[in-house]
Amino acid sequence: MSLHDGNRDAGEVYFCTITCFKWLNLFQEADCCASVYRWFNHLKNDACYVLGYVIMPNHLHVLLYPTKVEKPLSNLVGEGKRFMAYDIVNHLKRQGKDDLLGVLHEGVAPEEIKKGKRHQVFRLSFDARKCYNEKMIEQKLTYIHHNPVRGKWMLAEDFTKYQHSSASFYELGEQGHFSVFHYKDISI
Repeated sequence: MSLHDGNRDAGEVYFCTITCFKWLNLFQEADCCASVYRWFNHLKNDACYVLGYVIMPNHLHVLLYPTKVEKPLSNLVGEGKRFMAYDIVNHLKRQGKDDLLGVLHEGVAPEEIKKGKRHQVFRLSFDARKCYNEKMIEQKLTYIHHNPVRGKWMLAEDFTKYQHSSASFYELGEQGHFSVFHYKDISI
């Protein structure tokens, strides 16, 4: 995880990555993109703007712009990971994916089991990189928007057509599943 200071997170743009435990395709297996969108809505209530995103089968990238000093980025992301983890586990239970739940259970550290944790859904940390200027924001948006059509994924024929991304907003002017806030509408 990149270092950031909770007292200085507000008013800065961060490129964040949240990765599923062992790179498992948990967002896809549990069909839980809706839980990511609920977290994004919760971020709005915490005055943290989502400037861009992509939800992949086993990770997600998001550009966040927190505006409250009282709630550091690590808290915002930590709350989101907990919320999404509960949702993913509940979906997997309903779908009867016991083998996958077993893998997640085996990933819990002994000290966490003592605290009542039952499943390790995400990697323990998350990656957060501060975007220092508009050029860096645009580089990160290009990266995340093209992620679904790179390498092994090929989740869409055209990156602007991938439904779990903000690419259609930035490229075509069409909001997708979640209405993002344009990065040019904030002062960097």
